[in-house]
Amino acid sequence: MRIDYHTHHVRCGHASGELEEYVLKGIEIGLDQLGLSDHMPLLHVDPASYYPGMAMPMDELPSYVEEALHLQHKYKDQIDIRVGLEGDYIEGYEAEIERIIKAYPWDYVIGSVHFLGEWDITDYRQTDGWKERDAYEVYVQYYDAVCKACRTGFYDYIGHIDVIKRFGFKPEQSVEHLERQALDAVREAGMAIELNASGLRMPVEEMFPSLRVLKHARELGIPVTLGSDAHQPDRLAQYLDQATALLRKAGFNELATFKSRKRAMVPIGFASFHV
Repeated sequence: MRIDYHTHHVRCGHASGELEEYVLKGIEIGLDQLGLSDHMPLLHVDPASYYPGMAMPMDELPSYVEEALHLQHKYKDQIDIRVGLEGDYIEGYEAEIERIIKAYPWDYVIGSVHFLGEWDITDYRQTDGWKERDAYEVYVQYYDAVCKACRTGFYDYIGHIDVIKRFGFKPEQSVEHLERQALDAVREAGMAIELNASGLRMPVEEMFPSLRVLKHARELGIPVTLGSDAHQPDRLAQYLDQATALLRKAGFNELATFKSRKRAMVPIGFASFHV
């Protein structure tokens, strides 16, 4: 089964390509399932005064869902499209997040932590934030937010669970116990995680999560899905051959898929993506 559940398009402000371009690319490269999963609009900062191009405007959200559902029907005989959302977890804004999640017929919602307060730890423009903070304390705060996201019950899986390492900032002491606490929270919530291949094109040059985290997830019986985190149509399914190989190395032979917020497991398969 060839799937890619993590994609972004032009509405989010920092990606390119229309939704239909992703669908056509998915058909071209032979995806069985394509997940459309753009960023939830910003809730806790003013988009007009914050860094530009962070997420789709709130008034674009209905259009995004409408277009995705239209494409799902239009191409139903050529590719299985799943309509999703990458729903940032923002502590203190749980009610607002829940309203967005309940307002639309999502197939799945990714729970991702990008923000610690108003600092986006995944934004290349904000890496100076590390200079004024203790790296270990940042990791503690980040993984605490992941655990809290799991406990909300809002999400189907956690996205790029160790994305905190994206720019290569790491504390001297081990953070393995923090990773394990986050995975325990995922398991207790009955959720999955994703293997996000985009880390290979980031400064850390490692997928999210690492093989170490994947092996522990396998030990805990946590299901895993797959995403390229493509921000351009040509990057759809990028590195997913390497990702499936890593999953097998960690002991996985199935992938989690989602429809109408219900999880189903499918074989990973051996077919190449031919990107």
